[in-house]
Amino acid sequence: MAVVVHQRGIEDKSGQSAAIQRMFSSIAARYDFLNRFLSLGIDKSWRKKAVDEAWRDSTKTILDVCAGTGDLSLAFMERMKTGRITVSDFCYEMLELAQPKLDRHQHLQSELVQADATCLPFRSGKFDVVGAAFGIRNVTDLDAGIFEMARVARAGGRVVILEFSQPDNSIFSAVYLFYFKHILPLLGRLLSGSHIDAYRYLPKSVLAFATAEELKSRMELAGLVDVSYRKLMCGAVSIHVGNKS
Repeated sequence: MAVVVHQRGIEDKSGQSAAIQRMFSSIAARYDFLNRFLSLGIDKSWRKKAVDEAWRDSTKTILDVCAGTGDLSLAFMERMKTGRITVSDFCYEMLELAQPKLDRHQHLQSELVQADATCLPFRSGKFDVVGAAFGIRNVTDLDAGIFEMARVARAGGRVVILEFSQPDNSIFSAVYLFYFKHILPLLGRLLSGSHIDAYRYLPKSVLAFATAEELKSRMELAGLVDVSYRKLMCGAVSIHVGNKS
């Protein structure tokens, strides 16, 4: 399965977006291992819960935005009996690693598309579910990214966003933030072998990202209705779901 490349939005190799793209390319080879190791394997259960929140029995077409190596796609595919899933990311190296995961599910149709989340190359109203797991905060224009996710969802479809947030419990928050700011960057740099400090960027991007309530409001501004969110791990992670009217 070849990666389909859409240059619109990814041809500009300067600025913040290009820097983020280079950073993820540099850690692609160790990305899955580091996700499992640094989250103690809990991230897989988070994705499963996100699928549970978004799932309807009528779900047949799914778009995974900012998909990385396709772990959210894989969680959806394990639930699907028939249908088609499209895996989209702006990092080509990540999509290459997603391919063997998709190949495990020969009974489903799938495609890999390199594209920018702020200008998705899909017609409006194409997908039953549009999802993003731990990637939307890396989009340089958050509102444009959410708007595009909402645009390509069909009427009656759903948009689901699984993302880090900041913990509610003060004691847990202190321990979590110490790990996130000091331990995780050190381990990430040592284990990734990357000269680009991707795992120092991670806590910075999380701390600068919208709160759960703010993200809910941004989804509503994009035209989604009945937006709700569920917090996990004392608020360190949240699952947002909105419906396309």
